[in-house]
Amino acid sequence: MATGRNTKRVRKYAGVYEMAFSTEKRIKLNKKKELVDLNKYKEFVEKVTSTQSNETSSLTDQLHKLEKESNVNMALLLTGSIGIASEGGEFAEIVKKCIFQGKPLDDETIFHAKRELGDIMWYWVNSCRALGLDPNDVMAENVEKLKSRYPGGNFDVWHSENRKEGDL
Repeated sequence: MATGRNTKRVRKYAGVYEMAFSTEKRIKLNKKKELVDLNKYKEFVEKVTSTQSNETSSLTDQLHKLEKESNVNMALLLTGSIGIASEGGEFAEIVKKCIFQGKPLDDETIFHAKRELGDIMWYWVNSCRALGLDPNDVMAENVEKLKSRYPGGNFDVWHSENRKEGDL
């Protein structure tokens, strides 16, 4: 049930959502087998997308504002975050091909994985640089977080699913 701000948002976009459903140019949308007009859905998506995502000038204004307020190198942060995601995808692609497509997990594949992990680290260090963080401090914080999460010093399903308040 939507409440507060979400209720206003639901009311605001309900008409657009309803317009998206029609009898022309339809595809199956969910288990209820509702049908959607993709052009109406495109209009809906535009309305529920932030101005910074829809307009380059708003994006650049937001980047400048964030950089000024936080003293974070936003260009380097973007490079790092997009790079981590991209290189992580490349690493996952290697694993996927080995597990699901029969690619041999041989020395050549492991070398390829090693290179992708190096790329991930390169972007990770750039992200640390952008945020003004010492990479050693980041890793030390991670160790402390995991020690707190797993008080027995070993992985435990219950603790992984039932985290303490503030455990991100």
